[in-house]
Amino acid sequence: MDFKATMAALEKLGNAQTKKTWLAHGATGELFGVKIGDMKGLLKKIKGNQALALELYASGNLDAMYLAGLVVDGAQMTKKELEGWVRDARWQMLSEYIVPWVTCESPHARELAMKWMESKKEPIAAAGWNTYSGLVSTRPDDELDKNEIEELLGRVEREVHSAQNRVRYCMNGFVMAVGSGMKPLLAKAKATAKKIGTVEVDMGGTACKVPDALAMIQKIEGLGRVGKKRATMKC
Repeated sequence: MDFKATMAALEKLGNAQTKKTWLAHGATGELFGVKIGDMKGLLKKIKGNQALALELYASGNLDAMYLAGLVVDGAQMTKKELEGWVRDARWQMLSEYIVPWVTCESPHARELAMKWMESKKEPIAAAGWNTYSGLVSTRPDDELDKNEIEELLGRVEREVHSAQNRVRYCMNGFVMAVGSGMKPLLAKAKATAKKIGTVEVDMGGTACKVPDALAMIQKIEGLGRVGKKRATMKC
């Protein structure tokens, strides 16, 4: 399938109710309103088409941009391309999920995560925290900087309640990622989660809730899954 055919297929999959839901969750600009599950059949037809994925993301259509993130191989993307993706991510489903999922596949992931965390732009800073969460969740412990991650947990403890709204959400998620993904830092992550307590985030009037980091870590621990790495963050 080429770009034109893919966009036509996405438009056909779109529906008014899903579009209304995405708009309620912060989507802006052009979109068809395609359910994520409905993209999976289309994904099978274009998976591995790197050039098409880049074209889809560049279209500015939110459904196409989300699909692009499922198709693209982040390991093949340049640092410049990843920087462009995060700048253009105007919806949290892109800035907090698609862009970090793709970036954590890249050899530039740690560098970009640390850079983006320092951004004064809320979506970019959020992307930075979630990119590092993706690293912790997918990379072997011996490829991760334990001391740096401990320092980041300390930073969360100090800054989470004063951080920007969606950054608070992603910082809380980082604590859960460390507690779930790194057995050597389980105790530290649990201690951090206990200290930060409830993290208040404006969820835009939706029914979404901020997970309790300590409860989530304890749940993973109870299942005996602490330290189990994921093959990919994409889903």
